[in-house]
Amino acid sequence: MGIKLPDDRNIFKPRSTNNAIRIYFLIFLIVIGAFVYREVMAGVIQKPFLPTPTPTRTANSFAYEGETNFQAGKLDAAITSYIQATILEPNNSEIWAELARIQAYSSNLLTTDAEKRARLQDAIKSAETAVQVDPENSTAYAIQAFVYDWYAYPVYSGEDSAKYLLNAEQSIAKALQLDSQNALAIAYRAEIFLDQLRYKEALDYANRALELDPSLMDVHRIYGFVMESLGNSYDQAIEAYKKAAEINPNLTFLYISIGVNYRQLKQYDMALEYFAKAVKINEQNNIKDPIPYLAIANTYINNGEAFAAARNVMRAVEFTPDNANVYAQLGLVYFKSRNYEGSIPAFACALDGCSALESCIARLECTEDTDPASIPPYVIEGLPLSDSTLVYYYTYGSVLSAMHRKGDNLCIDAQRIFDIVKKDYSNDAGIMGIVNAGEEICSSTN
Repeated sequence: MGIKLPDDRNIFKPRSTNNAIRIYFLIFLIVIGAFVYREVMAGVIQKPFLPTPTPTRTANSFAYEGETNFQAGKLDAAITSYIQATILEPNNSEIWAELARIQAYSSNLLTTDAEKRARLQDAIKSAETAVQVDPENSTAYAIQAFVYDWYAYPVYSGEDSAKYLLNAEQSIAKALQLDSQNALAIAYRAEIFLDQLRYKEALDYANRALELDPSLMDVHRIYGFVMESLGNSYDQAIEAYKKAAEINPNLTFLYISIGVNYRQLKQYDMALEYFAKAVKINEQNNIKDPIPYLAIANTYINNGEAFAAARNVMRAVEFTPDNANVYAQLGLVYFKSRNYEGSIPAFACALDGCSALESCIARLECTEDTDPASIPPYVIEGLPLSDSTLVYYYTYGSVLSAMHRKGDNLCIDAQRIFDIVKKDYSNDAGIMGIVNAGEEICSSTN
């Protein structure tokens, strides 16, 4: 009996194989792999497992961020966002116009004429660009008119004041020619009329804007400004500013306007309440703005509370120890509270300028014996005479003359200040009356 082999019929036949196919397949994979490697190294194909790239932001994204910051009361942050949007879309007229509008409004939050002038000049550049990239944009012309009008104040534009007011009138005419129902343009037309002392037309246009679109903050703000400027409509001004604040509840300058009008009505508690709202908004946004504290100080002074007034001005000085205007306000508060001697170093710092030691003494943080190494480096540059600083100048001169005693140099300084005032305001009878009174005091004590 033989041994049975498995499948002995095929034992001597060669086995079928697919080795050739496998070899061809492996060669194919090697070729594909080499191709992919080359493309990856060339950057044509993205390497696997890399983190997802950050998407590129659009101009609309930055503009939306800017509007959100504006609504939150963060005007500097809003400006930064809109500038980024203009970089991405330099031919977007609407973005340039809104940037100009916010730059103009942000000038309300600055304390010195020089700072305000620089910010409004930035706003003019933005507004002019908005018009250049789209000459058919009614709102761009309206905002250009608004910016020109604010810059037309002589403190900012100097001898060109009349030119900028004319520019504002021409721009607003173009805006209304392009769209006669543009509520924003009509409201700005009212504000320009107001600066031209055309009160009836200002009121007519403010009412028209209000009827057309009561949803705009600017419309209510300007209506409030018209009411305030009429001099006997402070209640209506307050209501208009409040409606503006309902639309944009975090704009501190609106609460300052409400408080100022309450102060005109001698409703000091209400004025302080609205100034405090401005302080709270700034605290929430981590903004160190001296303006609400100065408004609070002036209210306390009007109410005869000198200590509270001085405390709030010192808080403003703490926020901006290099700001000459704040030292001038401190001097004014000391003067109104009859601390005449204390007002002199504050006024001297603000108007003449002062060293780091002198400013430190004015802030009550140093004495003449303070170690120089510990003195904060706040050197103050003096404020030039202007309509907005005039009250500091004649008050400073009056204090110097009143505090003069034989043997000191206070009257020499007083006369120097009075001479500066007389140079520009010799035709103002009220101002000259104050100057003459101070000069007579010095003459009688020498």
